[in-house]
Amino acid sequence: MTNLHPTRHTGGAFIFINPQLTNYIVCIIIQTMEKIMNTNNTIVAISTPLSSGAISIVRMSGDDAINIADKVFVGKTGKTPSSFTPRMLTLGTFNAVDFKEQALCVVFKNPNSFTGEDMVEFQCHGGVLITKGILASCVKNGARLATAGEFTKRAFMNGKMALADAEGMMDMINAQSDAEIRAGFNLLSGELSKTAFKAQEELTDILAEIEVSFDYPEETIEYITKSNAKERLVDLYNKIEKVLASSSTGKMIRDGVNVVILGKPNVGKSSLLNALIKDEKAIVTPIAGTTRDIIEGTLSINGLRFNLYDTAGIHETDDQVEKIGVDKAKNTIASADIILFVKDSEEDTAEDLEIKNLLKDRKHIIIINKSDKTGNFSTEENTLRVSALENKNVDKLADKLYELASENKEMSGGLILANQRHIDALTRANGHLLDAISSMEAFSLDIVTIDINLAYSALGEITGNTTNEEILDAIFSKFCLGK
Repeated sequence: MTNLHPTRHTGGAFIFINPQLTNYIVCIIIQTMEKIMNTNNTIVAISTPLSSGAISIVRMSGDDAINIADKVFVGKTGKTPSSFTPRMLTLGTFNAVDFKEQALCVVFKNPNSFTGEDMVEFQCHGGVLITKGILASCVKNGARLATAGEFTKRAFMNGKMALADAEGMMDMINAQSDAEIRAGFNLLSGELSKTAFKAQEELTDILAEIEVSFDYPEETIEYITKSNAKERLVDLYNKIEKVLASSSTGKMIRDGVNVVILGKPNVGKSSLLNALIKDEKAIVTPIAGTTRDIIEGTLSINGLRFNLYDTAGIHETDDQVEKIGVDKAKNTIASADIILFVKDSEEDTAEDLEIKNLLKDRKHIIIINKSDKTGNFSTEENTLRVSALENKNVDKLADKLYELASENKEMSGGLILANQRHIDALTRANGHLLDAISSMEAFSLDIVTIDINLAYSALGEITGNTTNEEILDAIFSKFCLGK
């Protein structure tokens, strides 16, 4: 019964239909409404950054894409795009409104295209005016400008990708670190979609068996029992919980690791920031208290992004501006994933002891800076001698930062949840499963199915089954034009 999908009608009984068919029908309805609202469903957009470069790409998708291409493009042999071999680049002339351009054209016939529709792409010289002229010519001949993310939305609507796969593509485009690219690729490859689809199939099986036991009590079949249903729901709950366990790693990959540099004045905090990011971001002088506000820098270590925050020196002061800086430094501790406590001597001053007290139960590394002047020390645990001035042991500090950030976390391979929407959907799904499991003792199975259906719907926000149009619009509006 894995191909059945549960819905409830007003009478309280369940109707089961194929989930792919359900999604297909919903998509057809939405597409029909879009065609009513937009009499022209052929869209066009510039798919490359609008700037001077080697090439630019303009793409069209829809029923009239090839017909429109016939009006504006002629191959070197005199043939038009409707007679081109699909998926092969053809050199020719694009006849724009005010100019001609030597360009390449490639045709994709439905359903073998990114969107699942007829598609045409023009590759032209990368001039801004040329690209805009080609776009304008396509619009003049019957296409309309695409909205943000509309190409990818059509790919989803036509069954070319699951919803989570589409979001994985967006994550890759917007990635700011190698780790984000890897996490996005796992989504694009369908890892999360497969997990969510399997969970929905299991819930469908359970609901179908419960329904059969109530609808056909006279049949001599083996009915599902509470204990069997509970066992299967618990197993599913544990599988989802295992996926959710990666969300802390995903958050770190998505947002980066926040590293706050603390210390008393004039111990070399700003010099350390500059040495780590290999840039003169922070002003460095021999004068204590030079840094009075938060200075930010970014560092990538093994593909993971680290957000570094240089702070004002923590000490007692009567200077009102310095006091504000010291307060800001203390407040950053709450948002820090790792703290670098910088000292210029192994001996603790009163300011050092105050800072140490702030580090309790927080991940931190003690940095003995200016080792070029102070020499070697017998250091305490979790302490590293560094010379920011001479770049001594700065690479070792970077390695230690990565080691501390990634301990007990799987940083590569496998599914890592980095999208907050997915985390929320899975969390709600497991919450409903937990409610269903808890209700087993007090209620009959037909009552328990309410929570099972809610879990199914939450998972549908990842797969696209049962996802409403508002959610789709919110997701695809985040894509760039032409994607």
